[in-house]
Amino acid sequence: MFNKFLRENKIAAVILTVLRLYLGYSWITAGIGKLTSGGFDASGFLKGAIANPVKGPDGAVVFGWYVDFLKHIALPNVDIFNVIVPVGETLIGLGLILGCLTTTAMFFGLVMNFSFFLAGTVSHNPRDIFLGFIILTAGYNAGRIGLDRWVVPFFRKISKKETGDVKHKVSA
Repeated sequence: MFNKFLRENKIAAVILTVLRLYLGYSWITAGIGKLTSGGFDASGFLKGAIANPVKGPDGAVVFGWYVDFLKHIALPNVDIFNVIVPVGETLIGLGLILGCLTTTAMFFGLVMNFSFFLAGTVSHNPRDIFLGFIILTAGYNAGRIGLDRWVVPFFRKISKKETGDVKHKVSA
């Protein structure tokens, strides 16, 4: 019932637009801030996340697999991550603010939120993850008041042409 409300209701579309704009503003300001400062370097954050991983009440590392990812993939390729993070944050923010490819933008926003969360950064991530799942669940309706109103039908039309998905009339 709540799912149907999120996915189809016009009032929900208005509420989702407010949530989308709020999250989009957070993402775009974070991304642009990193891009314009000229000195964004994720290596300090990565080294800190590796040195102080998330631990359970017994003192054992909870997300050892993620620490290994940071140690063996992210840190050696920090120059790539120094570009991916701010550009990604900016594109996520643009997608959410414009309501263009909203579910895609939110999906990648959630991937980044979970990445920060697994690295031990709590701050506003739980709230952003919660709101992100609401937007992701709403699907098309989250971008109805935005460019998705035209973009999504366009992609659906192209997709049907490429796959040859044509409805045939059945005569009795």
